[in-house]
Amino acid sequence: MNTQTSPELQSTWMTSWTPEDEAFWRATGQRVAWWTLTVTTFNLLLAFATWFMVSAIVVRLRGIGFAYDTAQLFWLTSMPGLAAGSLRIVHTFLIPIFGTRHTVAWATLSLIMPCVGWGIAVQYPETPFGVMVLLAFLAGLGGGNFSSFMPSTSLFFPKRLQGTALGIQAGIGNFGVSVAQFLVPWIIGFALAGSLLGSPQAFRQGPVETSLWVQNAPFIWIPFIVGGAVVAWLTLRSVPVHASVAQQLDIFRDKHTWIMTSLYIMTFGSFSGFSATFPLLIGAVYGNFDHAPDPLAYAFWGPLIGSAARVTFGPISDRCGGARVTQLSALGMIGCALGATWFTAPTSLAQFPGFVACMLGLFLFAGIGNASTFKQIPAIFAPRQAGGVIGWTAAAAAYGPFLFSVLLGLLIRTTGAPTGFFYGVAGFCFVNLGLNWWFYARRGCARPC
Repeated sequence: MNTQTSPELQSTWMTSWTPEDEAFWRATGQRVAWWTLTVTTFNLLLAFATWFMVSAIVVRLRGIGFAYDTAQLFWLTSMPGLAAGSLRIVHTFLIPIFGTRHTVAWATLSLIMPCVGWGIAVQYPETPFGVMVLLAFLAGLGGGNFSSFMPSTSLFFPKRLQGTALGIQAGIGNFGVSVAQFLVPWIIGFALAGSLLGSPQAFRQGPVETSLWVQNAPFIWIPFIVGGAVVAWLTLRSVPVHASVAQQLDIFRDKHTWIMTSLYIMTFGSFSGFSATFPLLIGAVYGNFDHAPDPLAYAFWGPLIGSAARVTFGPISDRCGGARVTQLSALGMIGCALGATWFTAPTSLAQFPGFVACMLGLFLFAGIGNASTFKQIPAIFAPRQAGGVIGWTAAAAAYGPFLFSVLLGLLIRTTGAPTGFFYGVAGFCFVNLGLNWWFYARRGCARPC
């Protein structure tokens, strides 16, 4: 078979892949690349949904009988981030070893474990807190997938389209956060499969008692996970790029790996951290007022806006340059973080709209930076190294939910308000604004991108 026009799709590893060859790209490459993007993006959305389902479930745990304090709830939202960051380090090295087909299929199938575990545990309020922590950690399996799925995509597309492709994949994948947080309040309100999935729980909020089926929140993903894994196994193939773990470690000798890591922590670290904590943050800051807002009525808007920005600004970064767009992202995040400090120790619910506006602004500019930084990386590094750097930076930034949950919980418990945290976010963004300008955005910089 002529691999320049039709790769050997009957085997796991294709024998040739040359997306920069225009004739190959038109004849075969674009069809295979866009289908691979479609399948892996769908599975990435499922990964994000299972990763962040904990953030939507925990706000209902007290009401169905779980005797957890605020600090314990923040610990539950932190565990998926701890797992995701650690697992992303492993995922960084998987594609050159196992290939796209095996990695995507098996990583997707692994998501069944936290879904089954949470679906059972929420039906028993006497479940030990340690077990719930372990299940929250397992939810981070979904977060780990990003660091293999995204490097895989970077191998399939020519450089001129990588900002667009990575922006689409990451942006739609990130929609999984909003889907989970938006879907949970609705899906837990009725018996999804009669009594097959379990009995309802009595949910108490003040004097009002209603019936909820909280187990629906994790169980709903299982058929989609099975379907996504099967399609990945049957239809995906792998680009012939091989490297051992030792060979891939060369990225850590390049200072630009560490600079881009800091930039991506600023953007995706903030996006994932605030996505995990936004529902609890609303409850902790504004939950003591009469007629307090329902966190899940607002929390999903943040990830939705950030995800949409990531999709939109992928092509814009391709046209304008990633570094310029990252400058915009950093400036916007500084302004919104400082603005939020006016509303984090409220005296009335009248301040709530200002708080939500600043938070949504943070999500918007973080999403913009998520797109632009992933345009910068393929422009700075060679293809195989770019995949490794994408995986590594994503791993470091995935600790966002863990760090944000721990720090916010600590500040709220010790000072009564999260104000100092937002000053810290603004300061970190200011440092990254300078790094990005000096190395990538100014005239005569080391790596214009």
